[in-house]
Amino acid sequence: LKLFIMSIIDAKIPAGPLKDKWSNHKAHIGVVSPANKKKLDIIVVGTGLAGGSAAASLAELGYNVAAFCYQDSPRRAHSIAAQGGINAAKNYPNDNDSVFRLFYETIKGGDYRAREANVYRLAEVSNAIIDQCVAQGVPFARDYGGLLANRSFGGALVSRTFYARGQTGQQLLLGCYSAMNRQIEKGKIKVYDRHEILDIVVVDGKARGVIARDLVTGKIERFGAHAVVLATGGYGNVFFLSTNAMGCNGSAAWQAYKRGAMFGNPCFVQIHPTCIPVHGEQQSKLTLMSESLRNDGRVWVPKKIEDAQKLQAGTLNPNDIPDEDRDFYLERRYPAFGNLVPRDVASRAAKERCDAGFGVNNTGKAVFLDFKYAIEQLGRDTIEKRYGNLFQMYEKITAVDPYNNPMMIYPAIHYSMGGLWVDYNLMTTIPGLYAIGECNFSDHGANRLGASALMQGLADGYFILPYTIGDYLAKEIQTPKIKTNTPEFDEAEKHVTERLRKLFDIKGTKSPDHFHKLLGHIMWDYIGMAREAKGLEKAIQLIAELKEEFYKDLRVVGEFTAMNNELEKAARVADFIELANLMAHDALDRNESCGGHCRLESVTEEGEAKRDDAHYTYVSVWEYKGEDKAPELHKENLVFENVELTQRSYK
Repeated sequence: LKLFIMSIIDAKIPAGPLKDKWSNHKAHIGVVSPANKKKLDIIVVGTGLAGGSAAASLAELGYNVAAFCYQDSPRRAHSIAAQGGINAAKNYPNDNDSVFRLFYETIKGGDYRAREANVYRLAEVSNAIIDQCVAQGVPFARDYGGLLANRSFGGALVSRTFYARGQTGQQLLLGCYSAMNRQIEKGKIKVYDRHEILDIVVVDGKARGVIARDLVTGKIERFGAHAVVLATGGYGNVFFLSTNAMGCNGSAAWQAYKRGAMFGNPCFVQIHPTCIPVHGEQQSKLTLMSESLRNDGRVWVPKKIEDAQKLQAGTLNPNDIPDEDRDFYLERRYPAFGNLVPRDVASRAAKERCDAGFGVNNTGKAVFLDFKYAIEQLGRDTIEKRYGNLFQMYEKITAVDPYNNPMMIYPAIHYSMGGLWVDYNLMTTIPGLYAIGECNFSDHGANRLGASALMQGLADGYFILPYTIGDYLAKEIQTPKIKTNTPEFDEAEKHVTERLRKLFDIKGTKSPDHFHKLLGHIMWDYIGMAREAKGLEKAIQLIAELKEEFYKDLRVVGEFTAMNNELEKAARVADFIELANLMAHDALDRNESCGGHCRLESVTEEGEAKRDDAHYTYVSVWEYKGEDKAPELHKENLVFENVELTQRSYK
């Protein structure tokens, strides 16, 4: 397997004042003329908000786009599951929001582990996203006078989140999908649904195509292009149980890593504080309850340990606990932000209370999110209008009516801040290979603020990549159509086929899900909400043992050259096992606490994350060195010229 590596980590951050970097950069990069755009082919992998907006925008510009998704339709991409909203610095509530405030709160929320230039650009283009989506007909919530409404989200002192009830992702994705359909009808986008990308093809050091498997027929196919864009989302399912759809995986990004695209901050994953708790060993995924619920819901546990014990035993109704015996611990510990502290802070606080014995369900791994007070103040009708579909979903899953009883919630894996390393142009270390949205590492540092994932995906797809990819393609206008009957495509297809055949031919006794669950337990126990050197070293050992057992005792049922869900799972689990090893190495190297990465060796007396800016103000950039060889760490130093590095406080 050939590797192609850029020799130097160069983020290509433009010079000049922060507020001028993006406009100056656009003014000086290459541009492809309309006549030449028609000659150039681009592959976009993934059709969520990042991939869908990129495919639509690039096709609108005149490029020939091939869009790939493993779902049966682009509109089934996992962005559809996003609930709470999308941030923008419009300042419609007149509460002193600004582009700089959105930039600052995003940098601070990420615990100062993201690039200033990228985050400022994100804040800068955020307002255009709202205009774009309104023009598409996205039905954002509006106030009594008909103007766009805003609500608050964690880690922000202003209300800047635009929303469509509890289904913002779905409505934004339908806007993307309508823009894509317009280009599909014009013949500028060709959609390949039910196709999974299993390798990146590199020719003369540049990304020139992909190898895909038709998930309906099992056929391995080749596709060539002048550039490849990965928009494949995050890798939270490495933990088995997460809020991600069960099909979400990190395989396309992982295969790109093994071809030479370096990986940034792989141990940075987000624990979301408001998820429906785990209820049994046979559960296959977890369900998110939107962060927007923390606008009106109050988080609490009992003050008395005996009340908690009765709740765990099922002998006490939570409504019978008087207010004076309730510990509203987020409001107590963080009076300035209360229930709207950032996700990593809220998650650690919930874990601390449960670990101390104050959990409220039969496992002791849950806290209450209570709407009693909001209903008393605002009325049931108002709460139903704001959160009706979320309350309905909660009742369907738990058989508990949240209008009359407090919700039970507990933290769960939700989002990947880490991802493929990209420069300012969103290009990986393989020239011509771009990574956008959750697939890259670039904007959220060690913790993403709520409602910023949709913002980043649409910023990358609508307003950043269409400019920056032109700079690369301006040098490719003399390159003819990419042929797929070359040695590089032969080698890549052979590699994919042999890898799948190896998994299929093991003929052991255990299913892919069996190994995936075992991996999930290792990840949650040792690389989850609290990490320490001893546990991480143990995890590396356990992952190696699991990998050995996987390749000895895996059983893939079904046919090799046909639709085969078990073969799909097996390949993904194989990638997850290798990715887990890299995450453990990254977490072990970073002996500080920052954002969602909590090293027990580096916490304050109050249990808060304690950064070590003297030694860890960098992006960890990992290079693949070969099968069963230790990855090599490179460092992209982070320079802060516009914000002061301070220990985060939400008190």
